[in-house]
Amino acid sequence: MSPFAKGLVIAAAQVALAASVGAKFVYDRANYPRVWAETAPYDPDLPIRGRYVSISVVVHTARAPAKQEGELPDAFMAHLEVFQDRLYAVEDPDGRHWVQRRRCGEDHCWQLANRVAFFIPEHAVDPSRRPAGETLWVEVTVPPDGPPRPLRLGVKREGEAEVTPLEVPKAE
Repeated sequence: MSPFAKGLVIAAAQVALAASVGAKFVYDRANYPRVWAETAPYDPDLPIRGRYVSISVVVHTARAPAKQEGELPDAFMAHLEVFQDRLYAVEDPDGRHWVQRRRCGEDHCWQLANRVAFFIPEHAVDPSRRPAGETLWVEVTVPPDGPPRPLRLGVKREGEAEVTPLEVPKAE
C-alpha cells in the first residue's frame, strides 16, 4: 500500500471517529431528558481552554441545605433524574456525581461538584454577569452516564415563571 493510500485510510478513520462522537451527542439530545437548571457561574475565562462560562449546576434534592455550618454533611454521591421539569440529585452510594452544599447568595443550596463548561465566542459579552433580578440558567441533556451536557443558556427574571433562552451577544 502506498504512503498516500495509508494516509487516506488514517484520515478516513479520524473522520469516522469524530463523526461518531457527533452522532452520539445528537442521539443523546433526541433520546435523553432535557431540563432547564439554575446555575451559579464561576469563572468565565481560562487561557488554555479559550473563552467559556464555567457553571455550577444547582440541583434539587430531598435534603434541605443547612442554615449553619456542620448541621448536615457537606457532600454526598448521587445520580441525576429529571422529574416535573426539575433536575434532582438522588442520593446513591453508587452514583456518578458528587453533590455539595454551597452558598447561593444569602442561602445554601446543593450544586454538582463538577462544573460544566459552556463555550462562548472570543469577543462575546460574558453572559454570566447578569443585572439584579436576573438569574442565569442552562438547558442540559441528562444522560444516564456522565455529567449533564449544556445545550444553551437562558435567563429567568424576577417574577417570571419561564426561562427565556439567551442569545450570546457580540462585544462591540
